[in-house]
Amino acid sequence: MAYSIDKLRNVCLLGHNGDGKTSLTESILFATKTIDRLGKVPEGNTVSDFDPEEIKRGISTSTALAPVEYNGHKINLLDAPGFFDFYGEVVEALRVADIGLIVVGSKGPISVGAQKMWRVLQDQEIPAAFYVSRLDEENADFYKTYDQMKELFGVAVCPLVIPIVEGGKPTGVVNIVTKKAYKTDAHKTTEIPLPASMNDLVEEYRAQLSENVAETDDALMEKFFGGEEFTVEEMISGIKAGIVSRTIAPVFCGSAFTGLGTEALIQGIIDYFPSPAAGRGDVAVSAEGEETPYPIDPNGPAVAFVFKTVADQYGRFSFFRVASGTVTSDSSLVNANTGTTEKIGRLYMVRGKKNIEVDEVPAGDIGAVAKLTDTRTNDTLCAPGKVVTLKKMAFPRTCYTQAILPKNKAAEEKLATALARLHDEDPVFENQLNVETHQQVISGLGDIHLDVLCSRLKNKFGVEVELTAPRVPYREKIRKKVQAEGKHKKQTGGHGQYGHVKIEFEPTESEELVFEERIFGGSVPKNFHPAVEKGLRESMEKGVLAGYPVVNLKAVLFDGSYHEVDSNELSFKLAARLAFKNGLPQANPVILEPYGSLKVTIPDEYMGDVIGDLNKRRGRIMGMNPAGHGMQVVEAEVPMAEMHSYAIDLRSMTRGWGAFELDFVRYEETPPNIMQAIIEEAKARMTEEEEE
Repeated sequence: MAYSIDKLRNVCLLGHNGDGKTSLTESILFATKTIDRLGKVPEGNTVSDFDPEEIKRGISTSTALAPVEYNGHKINLLDAPGFFDFYGEVVEALRVADIGLIVVGSKGPISVGAQKMWRVLQDQEIPAAFYVSRLDEENADFYKTYDQMKELFGVAVCPLVIPIVEGGKPTGVVNIVTKKAYKTDAHKTTEIPLPASMNDLVEEYRAQLSENVAETDDALMEKFFGGEEFTVEEMISGIKAGIVSRTIAPVFCGSAFTGLGTEALIQGIIDYFPSPAAGRGDVAVSAEGEETPYPIDPNGPAVAFVFKTVADQYGRFSFFRVASGTVTSDSSLVNANTGTTEKIGRLYMVRGKKNIEVDEVPAGDIGAVAKLTDTRTNDTLCAPGKVVTLKKMAFPRTCYTQAILPKNKAAEEKLATALARLHDEDPVFENQLNVETHQQVISGLGDIHLDVLCSRLKNKFGVEVELTAPRVPYREKIRKKVQAEGKHKKQTGGHGQYGHVKIEFEPTESEELVFEERIFGGSVPKNFHPAVEKGLRESMEKGVLAGYPVVNLKAVLFDGSYHEVDSNELSFKLAARLAFKNGLPQANPVILEPYGSLKVTIPDEYMGDVIGDLNKRRGRIMGMNPAGHGMQVVEAEVPMAEMHSYAIDLRSMTRGWGAFELDFVRYEETPPNIMQAIIEEAKARMTEEEEE
């Protein structure tokens, strides 16, 4: 069934890993009779977490769609991962949501994930709402949690639902707007009289809510200051306006396990949350990069934005949200990013791993289509002749890199294809061949991110791999001028080989070899000079200390000798190599290591720990700058060799708050003790490779 735009709600569930997003999704599905059995995360039978990796780990690793239909409305729930390694999935979910529902645990301090998601919603100007979860658990305290939320998130936060607690156990909820009370028993909710003991509390919270509602409209403000009470209709209207303007962040509560508060939340989503028509709309981008608003038009030409791709060995499954018009099956749409025409076959409404075929997907709704040949995540599909490009998502930068190697050499080609497919599915991770270390490397947002990718390589594509720490691309250079001689002489039957050169080596600023010749009297004929240069360039690929490339080298050919019959290009190339091998060890060689420019964003309270850690990593602190929200940006220059595990270590040091960017800036000389360790490690590796 196709729903009109005002009957649609696109809600992204956000929060910290373990705070109950997937369980809440399951409870909503059960309460709306979308499913007939309540799944549980520990049992691996929820609608949202159906991937084998999610079931094995007990965490969400990708955004799952879970649409429900209730009282003539359709709610598209987007259950986004709470683990920071999968933040790319959050980016995709928020791109098509009209509101973020942050799930907050009801025990202990507000989680880092909840606080970070609040800031993300604020930065992107997306309306926010809260759900305080797990009220049935021991030591749960809604009111204490709410006070913490008010302190952290400000006056916009106000409850629409509060729990009824009897004998230390939550038994029902009260709707602050209607002042009606509901009791839940075995997932069945019935209306009950408002407990007399809660009258004062309800009035207190209603007064707070009324103050926020009054600010949404001049007439309501006048009525509020006149001491008049708002009608239920005025409250609903004001709350809706306040959510859209982000002056109200409503708070719901309950227990997904018992169903307490679930119906109140569902009704709240319908009554208060913005439809796509009242939401943010979209943004069109011209060929010159100019951005203009693109409001949703149900009657306009068909335009859809592809926000997520699922890939396997059989092809792609593309998820899209319709930004204008209606997308119908058996139609043709133009990919605005590639210019190709895509045949739209069967359309689906996706619920977890279940695909329900539909004939059309209207404006504001979310659907999926299989087997598009030339369409990826971030592409826009349009009606022919009405091409528009919608703004792309900006994904987070990778910060954790590992070398990847197939366990079976025969699977190398298969690995490349599988990684390309997985990149379609997860645009965040990157893979490339490091030309200096000759290693295939993959980069992601953390160790769990890459671990899950490797499991998917095995499960989806049958490619088993292993990850190792990537080699650091060190380099070598000399620090003083030397002269060296190289003589290659070989006599066999017939013509022999003869090449003899004298070369002066010295350091220079140029990274590439600077080759010159100062030959007098033709001791080395000009036609052999290119062979000498070639021999030196080939030698520079492996330095004399640890086999790393040599840079900043100037070589001057100043003398030598030749044989009229036995000299040839190969002989002089080999002679140049001998001169290189003889000369560079005498030229005070040193290993250079890559340095990076680091920017770490952290809360003030972790400043001492982070700076102390950077000092241990041989980092140089360059400065500190405030970044708002009680955050600081520490700027430093650090050896890249010390930063391999930094993504994991920083997360541990800052309880998940820390974020960083690291960019290569230059090569610097390595301290003697570090250099010795590098040389020993390189020799051990070369011995190992020779034995293989």
